[in-house]
Amino acid sequence: MATKNITITEDAYDRLKALKREDESFSDTIRRLTESADIMEYAGSCPGLGEALEETKRELEQDLEEKQDELFGQ
Repeated sequence: MATKNITITEDAYDRLKALKREDESFSDTIRRLTESADIMEYAGSCPGLGEALEETKRELEQDLEEKQDELFGQ
């Protein structure tokens, strides 16, 4: 198997090392971390996110309306 040398910063190495399992090589760790994930694995992992997003959108729209009123005197 061919190999390549790469240069990474110490903090990147420390992060990778922290994610490395005892029975893995660094190559195994990188492969595991970069495999394509099925997005459906995360479905429902953030309950309430949709409601929070809608509330934030309403607040931003209200703020925009208030600023427009201030600027244009309506």
